[in-house]
Amino acid sequence: MVEARGPKAQSRFDSRHEELVPAAEAAALLGVKRATLYTYVSRGLVRCVPEPGTKENRYVRADLERLKARHDARAGHAAVAAGALRWGEPVIDSAVSRVGAEGLAYRGQPAVRLAVEGRSFEDVAELLWSGSLPAQPVRWPSPELPVQPSAVAGLVPKRSPPLAVLLAVVPLLAAWDEARFAAPVEQERLRARRLLRHLAAWVCAAHAPARVARALKEETVAASLAVAWGATGKRAPEMLDRALVLCADHELNVSTFAARVTASSGADLYACLSAALAAVSGPKHGGASDRIEALLQEVGRPERARTVVHERLRRGESVPGFGHPLYPEGDPRTPPLLEAAYAFRPETVGVRVLRTVEEAMREAGHPAPTVDFGLVALASALELPAGAAAALFAVGRAAGWVAHVLEQREQGHLLRPRARYVGAPVTAP
Repeated sequence: MVEARGPKAQSRFDSRHEELVPAAEAAALLGVKRATLYTYVSRGLVRCVPEPGTKENRYVRADLERLKARHDARAGHAAVAAGALRWGEPVIDSAVSRVGAEGLAYRGQPAVRLAVEGRSFEDVAELLWSGSLPAQPVRWPSPELPVQPSAVAGLVPKRSPPLAVLLAVVPLLAAWDEARFAAPVEQERLRARRLLRHLAAWVCAAHAPARVARALKEETVAASLAVAWGATGKRAPEMLDRALVLCADHELNVSTFAARVTASSGADLYACLSAALAAVSGPKHGGASDRIEALLQEVGRPERARTVVHERLRRGESVPGFGHPLYPEGDPRTPPLLEAAYAFRPETVGVRVLRTVEEAMREAGHPAPTVDFGLVALASALELPAGAAAALFAVGRAAGWVAHVLEQREQGHLLRPRARYVGAPVTAP
């Protein structure tokens, strides 16, 4: 662990997760002299790490590339675009959500405040889709069940994680909706309400298909999830609702970008959400929750948590669920989730293990836990099945996917970036 230098970058970060380069390479990458590089460090624009046994420093490549993308804006759009798709400069105008130093906001409304004040997931979805919070609490009608859950259960392995089931179900629901093409905005909102209700109810289709119909009859998405997963306790829907709200959108993340690209082609809403679900299934996106669940299994007992954490760090291995590139001071979505999980069933083994892991990482000076860690803690407190945290993330994020699909359609252009060719020279004809 080291400290970033400079008056604007005094927060600690874990250099093991960063690619570091020597000063000469860093200066060459930026196209500046070393003195200018040192100025960027003093301003907090580039983090550096002392090289053990020498007087030299190494510099964080991600910071260098981000700074270069900004500077290249003066040279034209091509250089900017080349670096913008790697946690770089904004590439799409959007009014849906904003990630900034003050935290996450949906249409100008702080996401954490919406969650802790108890605004429902349905209210927040309507805010994302329309731009304003409903004056009265929203209730979405229960949709019909066009596909028999038993038939779907026969098509997927019983041990299939919930996210895999949703990937299979959404295209089936699309096939039953013949009016899904080129639908007006208000009809798409109705379709989105039905689809999000379906996503919540179908998470259990692989291992408990009989619950799907009952889950669809519940009044809210959170209550549908609680029934589908058999979550007991009166507070279960409330806790799930909080998680859904905190996951509802997060600017232009991988799955949202996939949804927007698909929407720009004119594809229907189901296809857009299928693309987003495919993206979120990747280990570098939604798979973060699965890695934390695997850590939970590895630790097993609370008394082993510190040993496992310290051994992982000794071997140079990462501890999943800590440190978010957009939140150097800590992911603001995580504390409300941990607060709910730790207060609900603090005696649960999974909760005790995760709490001890969090304490061990904090004591060692590592970054704060991410929203994925909070989702796994919440799922552990509710004793949800394996894979539930990733599915909970996807169901919540579906509200944002719909908002971005609608916005992309309104903008009307095809998202088709150009490639900057760097391959073998083209031979003469």
